[in-house]
Amino acid sequence: MDVTKSTLPSFEGNKKIQAARAFVGETLCHIYLTGRAGTGKTTFLKSLSAFCPKQFLVAAPTGVAAVNAGGVTLHSFFQIPLGPYLPGQSDRSQDNRRFFRFSKVKKQIINGLDLLVIDEISMVRADLLDALDAVLRRLRRDDRPFGGVQLLLIGDLFQLPPVTKPEEWGLLSKYYASPYFFSSQALSRSDLVTIELETVYRQSDPDFIRLLNAVRENRMDRRCTDILNRQVRPDPPDQGYITLTTHNRRAESINNLKLARLGEKAYTLAAEVSGDFPSHAFPTGEQLTLKPGAQVMFLRNDASPDKAYFNGTIGQVTHVGRETVTVACRGSAGRAAGESASDLKDGPVVEVKPVDWENVTYKVNEEDNTIQQEVVGRFKQFPLKLAWAVTIHKSQGLTFDRAIVDAKNAFAPGQVYVALSRCTGLDGLVLTAPVPPHVLGTDPVVVDFMNRTAPPGQDLAGLFRAARAACQQTLVLRCFDCSSFRGLFFYFLRLARDNRNVLRIPGLGEPAELESMGRDQVFQVSDKFQVQLQQLMANEPLPETSAVIQERVQKASAWFGNALDQVFGRLLETGSVETDNAALAKQVQNALDNLKQEVRVKRAGILSCADGFSTTAYLRAVSSQAIADTPGNQSKKSAGSSPTDYTELDIAHPEMFQALKAWRTRTAAAQNVKAFQVAHQKVLVQIAVCLPRSKKSLKALKGVGPATVESYGEELLAMVDTYCNEKKIPGDESPEPRPAEQASEKETGTRRNKTPATDNAAPQANTREISLMLFKDGLSVDEIAEERGLAPTTIQGHLCSFIANGELSVDQLVPDKEKQAAIAAVVSPDKNLTQMKNELGDDYSYGEIRAVVAHLNHLESGSG
Repeated sequence: MDVTKSTLPSFEGNKKIQAARAFVGETLCHIYLTGRAGTGKTTFLKSLSAFCPKQFLVAAPTGVAAVNAGGVTLHSFFQIPLGPYLPGQSDRSQDNRRFFRFSKVKKQIINGLDLLVIDEISMVRADLLDALDAVLRRLRRDDRPFGGVQLLLIGDLFQLPPVTKPEEWGLLSKYYASPYFFSSQALSRSDLVTIELETVYRQSDPDFIRLLNAVRENRMDRRCTDILNRQVRPDPPDQGYITLTTHNRRAESINNLKLARLGEKAYTLAAEVSGDFPSHAFPTGEQLTLKPGAQVMFLRNDASPDKAYFNGTIGQVTHVGRETVTVACRGSAGRAAGESASDLKDGPVVEVKPVDWENVTYKVNEEDNTIQQEVVGRFKQFPLKLAWAVTIHKSQGLTFDRAIVDAKNAFAPGQVYVALSRCTGLDGLVLTAPVPPHVLGTDPVVVDFMNRTAPPGQDLAGLFRAARAACQQTLVLRCFDCSSFRGLFFYFLRLARDNRNVLRIPGLGEPAELESMGRDQVFQVSDKFQVQLQQLMANEPLPETSAVIQERVQKASAWFGNALDQVFGRLLETGSVETDNAALAKQVQNALDNLKQEVRVKRAGILSCADGFSTTAYLRAVSSQAIADTPGNQSKKSAGSSPTDYTELDIAHPEMFQALKAWRTRTAAAQNVKAFQVAHQKVLVQIAVCLPRSKKSLKALKGVGPATVESYGEELLAMVDTYCNEKKIPGDESPEPRPAEQASEKETGTRRNKTPATDNAAPQANTREISLMLFKDGLSVDEIAEERGLAPTTIQGHLCSFIANGELSVDQLVPDKEKQAAIAAVVSPDKNLTQMKNELGDDYSYGEIRAVVAHLNHLESGSG
C-alpha cells in the first residue's frame, strides 16, 4: 500500500492549524507550535479538548500563565524543586523522598497521560524540561524520553527568553548549548516537529507586518529602521495610550503618579478569593484602587453577545460603584481589515461587573478512568487594572490599538519585538525615543533553530504521513510486545525461588512451571509475532487501513488474551505475599505489584484490538488501565476493618495451638514439604487465638489466604470445632491484643561497636521473646527462622539482644572459646561488621561476630 495515497486531513482553511491538529491527534511526535503574535496559538490551545482524543494535561511555567491557559504550574504539579537541574547530578535519596510524596491522584494522572501541553514554552529553560523528563520516566517506569508522553509545546521563542541568572548559567553551561527549551537533552533524543502559524489575526497593515518580521528575524535594514523611527514623538499623547516599559518600577511609578493627579475620590474594590488560589497567580490586584478618570485596561474578553471589549482594550473609568464600574472604551473593541485606529470613534460605554478566574487542578474520574479538570479556587474581581503603563513582560498575549513603547532600556532579546507586536498597526504606535540598534535583534541561536526546524517550503503533509505511519506501527508493535514485562516476570520468580524457605505466595503455583509457561506461551510467541508484523508493515505501512494486518491483529488479540489469562490469571487474581520478614515482604510485594500492573495494562491494550487496531481505542484502553492500576490505587480495607495481627503472647488456648502445630507437622511430612509451606506459624497463632467456626471467619483472619482455606479449611475448622465442643466454649473470639511490651534492656554504656542487636531503638519485646522461647526449647537459629518465617539474621539479632543484657550467655551461640577470643581481638569502634568479617575470614560467621560484640558490650556496661 502506498502511504502517500492514504487519507489525509484536507488542511483547508488555515493549513497550519489543521496540520497541528493532525500531528497532535494522530502521531507520537513532540510538537512545537509557534508563530508571530496574533496568529492563533492561544485559540488553538483553548480548542484542544474539542478535537483531541488523548488524555492530556495543560501546564505553564508561572502561576499567571497557568491561570490564563487553564492549567497548572510545572513546578507545583510535578514537584520540581526551584533552581538549576544538572542532568545526572541529582541526589538519589532526596529524589526518592520527593517521588514518594506524590499523591495517589497525581500518580494516576501521570501514569494515564498521553499528552502534556506546555504553554509559554519560550520561558521554560532546558534544565526544567530535563527535570520534567526525570519525573515522568521515574513515575511511569518508562525509560523513553519523558516516559513516553507526547509533548505539545506552545509559544514564541522570538518573545521573552527564559530567566537565567549568571551564576546559574555558570553551572548549566557545562550541560547545555543554550538556556532555551530546545537545548534539552531529553528533547534531543526525540522527534520534534515545528509548526509555525503564519496567518496574522492581530495586525492587518502589510508595512507593519513586514517591519515586525524584520525585527523578529534579525533582518532590519535602513528602510525598516526609517519606518520605525518615524513613530518617535518626544511629547507622547497623554490619554488613550498605554505605555509599555521594560521595568516594573517604571510602570508602577507612571500609574501611581497619574492616579494621584486625578482630583476625584479613590475607591478600593476588594476581590473575593475562595478555595485554593495562590496570591502570586492573582490576575489583577486583590485590592483594586480606581478613580473616575483613571485609565484602565480590560483583562478579559466580553462574554456577552455585544463583544464590547477584549483582553487589552483601553478605557477610562467614568463611575465607580459597589457592584459595577462604568468604563468608556477608547477606539474599538474590534476592527475590520484595513481600518485604522484614527478612523474610529470612541468605543462603547460599558457597565463592568466582577468576573471569576478559576484555578484548576486535575483529577481522575473513577467511573471511566479519564483525566479531568477540577476547579479548586476562584478569584472574583473586576477585570480591570490601571493602564497608563504596563511592563513589556506582562503585556505578552495582549493586543493594543494605541501604545507608547519606551524600550530605550531594553535588556533582553525579544523585548522590543514583544512590545511592537502588541500593537495592531503603525498608526497606533508611538516611540518615546529611537530604539537602540543593539536591542532590535533577536538571539541568533533562536534564528538558527527556527531555520533548521521550520525552513521555508516545509513539507508538513509529507512529515505527517511519515509520522502517522510511524505512530500506528509503533503502537501495534508495542501492543503485542510482551518483552516489556519479561524482566519483571523473571525478577519476581527469582525472588520467589531464592526465598522459598521463608515465603509463601498464594496463586503462584510452582515457579518452574510458571516460568516455562511464560517463556513458551507468551514471550517466544510474542517475539515471533513482532517479526511477522514488521514484515507485513513493510508493504502495508498503515495498520488501521490494512485489511491484512487488521485480520492478523484480531486473531492475535484473541490468542494473546487467552494466553495471558492462562499463564497469569491466577497470579493476578489471588497472588499475594505471606512472610513474617517485613523487608522481604515489601520487596517481593513491590515486584509482584509491578508485574501485575504491566500485565494488566498489556492485556487491556491487546483486548482493545478485538475488532481491529485503532490508535484512539488502544491509547484509551492502556491509559485507563494504567490509571486504574497505579500503585496505591487498589482498594484497601480501612484501618478500622483490617484484621488484628495477634502474636503468641495473645494465645489463651495453648492446647489448641499445640494441636495445630502437630497437625502442621503431620501434614508437611505427608506432603514431603517444609512445615511453613503448609501454613506459617503466624497463621496458626491467629486460629488458636480466634477459634474460627466458619470459612467466613477463617478467611477474615490475618494472613489466611484463599489457598489456605481451599486446601486446609475443612481440616482446620474440624479441629477448632472439636476443641470448642470439648471445652464447651462458643469460639469465634476476637480478644483485644496484648499491648506491645518494650524489651527491658539494661543500660549498655559506651559501646565497642554499634550493631543491630544493641540499638537503643529496639524491636518490641514480644517478637524477641518468642525467638528466645524457641531457642530455649532447643531449636537452632535456622529452625527458628523457618518456624517463624523470618530470616536467620533477624533471629540472630533477637538472640544477641539477650546476650547484650546478660539473659543469654555468648557460649550458647559461640561455644568455641578460641573463636570468641579471635573475634574479640579484632573488635574496634572504628570497624563495622564487614571489616571485621574480612579480617577474620570465612571460618567466622556474621552471627558469631555479632554475638561476641553483644557480649563485649554487656561486659563493658558493668553488668557482667
